[in-house]
Amino acid sequence: MLTTQDAMTDRADSATHRTTHRTTHRMTHRDAGHARIDQPDLELVAVPAAESFKVWAHGYPYRTVRWHFHPEYEIHLITATTGKYFVGDHIGNFVPGNLVMVGPNLPHNWVSSVPPGERVDERCLVLQFDAAFVTRAIEAFPEFRRVEALLDASRTGLLFAPETGAAVEPILREMVGAQGLRRVMLFIALFDQLLRSAEPQRLASAAYHADPTRYAGSRINHVLTFIGKNLSQELREADLAALAGQSVSAFSRYFRRHTGVPFVQYVNQLRIDLACQLLLSDELSITGICYQVGFNNLSNFNRQFLQIKGMSPSRWRAWQRLNAASAAGSAVAATVPA
Repeated sequence: MLTTQDAMTDRADSATHRTTHRTTHRMTHRDAGHARIDQPDLELVAVPAAESFKVWAHGYPYRTVRWHFHPEYEIHLITATTGKYFVGDHIGNFVPGNLVMVGPNLPHNWVSSVPPGERVDERCLVLQFDAAFVTRAIEAFPEFRRVEALLDASRTGLLFAPETGAAVEPILREMVGAQGLRRVMLFIALFDQLLRSAEPQRLASAAYHADPTRYAGSRINHVLTFIGKNLSQELREADLAALAGQSVSAFSRYFRRHTGVPFVQYVNQLRIDLACQLLLSDELSITGICYQVGFNNLSNFNRQFLQIKGMSPSRWRAWQRLNAASAAGSAVAATVPA
């Protein structure tokens, strides 16, 4: 089935050629020159503990823009830039409005045609959720069983028509800032829109087989899995290098090549992401959260949080309280520290 996105001009295709070639070269010439396109990286999807799914936006370049996979379903909407996208063994062109759903463990990547040194604040909106959430939803609401066929088809990747992307965008945008039951209502509205849309195009071929067991066996994925499971513990680069069977200097280069960021920056980003989840609740003090996510002193935690989020943890929590009060229609304004 042909779509508007498949009919992009040769000019747009050639505009992405150089960027795509460089990225494909990196994906296929890792580890001392051996082809590694069959070894996507594992992305650790941190769904907030008090929520059923993760919805967020990111720009370009960004650390998750790489050939990768994860056990969660993903709905991915491009809002800016053009370029090439890769899903399983499918390679296609994308423009704003490109709406794709990928099933569990299906490798994927979107490579934007952006001049070196240029940054895009928002490139896409992303929704991620696991199979267990869908199972619980179906048990609670039998009507939700209608999505099973769509989820099953997404195991090869699905490309929706541009009209569906346009209809879904405002729903995803509201989901990013929504809280409580409103998030669930928007999730249902999104799937209602997908089910009522024109039949999507399947992307990966029937012969393509995603093999997460083989992917997870790669050296970098052992390391990333270990980091994800031990965020609250002390993580030393020397110990991870030993786990990977490399010297510290070789591991440092290897880690940065696969993740796009240095080891310490990667770990700090995951720890701050986890801290944000905990800050949404009033159960723990900021000091308690600092130590629970793996920082060993409060000043370093505050410094890293400010660097990554642009504000202090206390200010971030206060703004979230204000947001919650507004969503609940409360007349009592939260106090936000300066």
